[in-house]
Amino acid sequence: MNTSAANVLSVDVVVIGAGISGLAVADSLIRAGVSVIVLEARSRVGGRLLGSPLDLGASWFWDGESRVSALAQRLGIATYPQYRAGDAVIDDPAGVQIYPGNPIDGAANRFVGGSSTLAQALAAELGPEKILLEHPVEEISLGSAESPDHLHVFACGQAWQAQHVVLALPPALAVQNIQMPAELPEQLVSIAAHTPVWMGDSVKVVATYATPFWREQGLAGAAMSRRGPLQEIHDMSGPDGNPAALFGFTRSARLHSGIDTEIREQLGRMFGSFAAEPISITIQDWSAEKWTNVHSGSDNYGLFGHPMYRTPSLDGRLHWSSTETAANYAGHIEGALEAAERTVTAITRMPN
Repeated sequence: MNTSAANVLSVDVVVIGAGISGLAVADSLIRAGVSVIVLEARSRVGGRLLGSPLDLGASWFWDGESRVSALAQRLGIATYPQYRAGDAVIDDPAGVQIYPGNPIDGAANRFVGGSSTLAQALAAELGPEKILLEHPVEEISLGSAESPDHLHVFACGQAWQAQHVVLALPPALAVQNIQMPAELPEQLVSIAAHTPVWMGDSVKVVATYATPFWREQGLAGAAMSRRGPLQEIHDMSGPDGNPAALFGFTRSARLHSGIDTEIREQLGRMFGSFAAEPISITIQDWSAEKWTNVHSGSDNYGLFGHPMYRTPSLDGRLHWSSTETAANYAGHIEGALEAAERTVTAITRMPN
């Protein structure tokens, strides 16, 4: 892709992706005095953090995940524990059974207003001039003879020249949708192409109600089903049960024109007739999200946090910073923030 020098904008770092990792990278670098632009393909920030106040993407963080806890505290976002009191429900071909206690839910935490408030708050601090929405990146190339120590990034007819480029999107999505420099190691490209996208094949279903009636029945809202279409279900109500909601997961292969009816029938079977009449049912099919999912042809989650992701490519100038690249907590918000922290450290420690 040829772009004249007059059309090339200079910046220290280009961040590709305005999910929580990309926003965290930009936030930390700008605080360190580094010039940054964030390019986001979608018309919104947040990536897999979606929905307010009920999460359609990532929902939880766990005790011991210090980065996400500290970020929420810094941004003034209140949190509350996942509701777990009561019994669980098991749904199998033999019928519906009540399982005493709740072995399904762990001691997780959620965000008042939904997890997307993290991304929205960070984006507000960065300001709209630092984030360009609807800017899918088409190509990354090595710098010209005049700027051999830079990378060039192309999107929407514009080019940016940067000392560093951060790939804050799933590795498989990056190597499939973006033309990468030919100098990128073939082994790394292959690893990226075969790294599964966390939540990439998930379908999340949220059913809302006037009240969390299951709690009055002594139920936790936690359930497992061998019949489906929802395979597992959890209480997704807000603080003090308002708004009231249950959510579950299914697979895209089970989606069809009658899925709404099947979900209502299942909820009624497991939680009683009132559950079959939710105020609303929202279905978020992440497998159909162009800017999230790509079929890597692999379910090798052992590629998460691969050592090649933790070493910047192209003489230390191309960085991998999605949750899939984290050495710890891969797939979690904490993993995305760990990857961001690693990326910021690598950039700020590298001589210009």
